[in-house]
Amino acid sequence: MIDEITLVQQLQNTKTRDKAFRVLITQYKERLYWHIRKIVIVHDDADDVLQNTFVKIFKNIEKFNKESKLYSWMYRIATNESITFINKRAKERNVDISDYHQQLASTLESDLYFSGDEIQIILQKAIATLPHKQQLVFNMKYFDELKYDEISEILETSVGALKASYFHAVKKIEKYIKTETN
Repeated sequence: MIDEITLVQQLQNTKTRDKAFRVLITQYKERLYWHIRKIVIVHDDADDVLQNTFVKIFKNIEKFNKESKLYSWMYRIATNESITFINKRAKERNVDISDYHQQLASTLESDLYFSGDEIQIILQKAIATLPHKQQLVFNMKYFDELKYDEISEILETSVGALKASYFHAVKKIEKYIKTETN
């Protein structure tokens, strides 16, 4: 695994960009895919958003601000691409984004690419009931195991606000799961 500073230097050098970009994709595609998948839920949509994310990264690597981490910058792009995608889909279907998310979560049981058991489906449905910001924070903290300062950089939100969002998300999820399993 190549270190981030060297990778950025190679990405920003026209002679080494293509090779470095292949390395970048190899190193980050799986983590970015699962981050995107938790937001857009459907496998095929996640693949499309991942592809758009990498295109945007490639086109904008020259603008990358080396004061932030490459990983955080890419996560922000993936998050924004996912949110844009979800908003567009909800608008196309003329439904509220939270309703759209709940519709997607209800399709998980028939999704060939979802291998979760019953409790995982209940968890995903519980997450779908959360406000969008709480969904993002919960997924990044719980599933991606990111630190609050990393999430803060990605979502451009204070650590205090993130902690509050996560706390409220956990309480709502607990309440939902108790209701569904009793």
